Amino acid sequence: MQLYAVETGRFALDGGAMFGVVPKTIWEKLIPPDERNRIPMSMRALLIEEGDRLILVDVGVGHKYTAKFADLYAIDHQTYTLSDELKKLGFSPADVTDVILTHLHFDHAGGSTERSGEKIIPTFPNARYYVQRSHWEWAHNPNPRERASFFPENYDPLVEHGQLVLLEGEQELLPGVFIRVVNGHTEGQQLVEVSYKGKIVLYAADLFPTSAHLPLPYVMAYDVRPLLTFQEREAYLPRLVQENIVVFYEHDPYVECTTVTEKSPGKYERGEVLRIADL
Repeated sequence: MQLYAVETGRFALDGGAMFGVVPKTIWEKLIPPDERNRIPMSMRALLIEEGDRLILVDVGVGHKYTAKFADLYAIDHQTYTLSDELKKLGFSPADVTDVILTHLHFDHAGGSTERSGEKIIPTFPNARYYVQRSHWEWAHNPNPRERASFFPENYDPLVEHGQLVLLEGEQELLPGVFIRVVNGHTEGQQLVEVSYKGKIVLYAADLFPTSAHLPLPYVMAYDVRPLLTFQEREAYLPRLVQENIVVFYEHDPYVECTTVTEKSPGKYERGEVLRIADL
């Protein structure tokens, strides 16, 4: 098995929303905001090469957005695009056999589809796309809090092309690739744990979006059930420390991976800073 970090582009979200109840005087020292109070964020995918399978975890925002949308979220594809980064690794979208979508918010699932003339088609023509059934149903009946994050054109074409697979709960999807489910950020968000070179790598998605979000109270205001997120993080963090798990951050603009340490009882912070390529 071989793992690769794949940068798909950058964007920005309101720093206050990203850090919830944490005061700006604290969080702005961790990730400084721009003049519109937005913090820079990556959209970092994980690529898993295993035998004849090429598995991509999340796909970034894609390229179907309008100029207004790009301005609102400071979308930047000048340095990175998913297709270019795959090409640098010697792969093409046609080589991808599986796409695991942690959830269907636009910054995670927008790259699932692309425009082809007047049509919108799957970006990865030979891939199966995996989503939790509970989240699929949730996304198709969105609550007012989340509605702006769901765009059916990002995922409904997967059904039309027969490429969608709905999963039911936690499972070992492939040898060494485990699906975990959390429900605080959104219903049925799936995290991915990979057994790799004697370590466990956790693709943390929006449970721990950046390494600055490791402290327990640092829960996003975007989460639909923030107290449940707190409980899920409270359950995960001791295990991250005890098993020396490598946490892979989807949104951290500066850090790709870290371990986690417990500085004092219940107070967690990042440990060793790592890159997947160095494992």
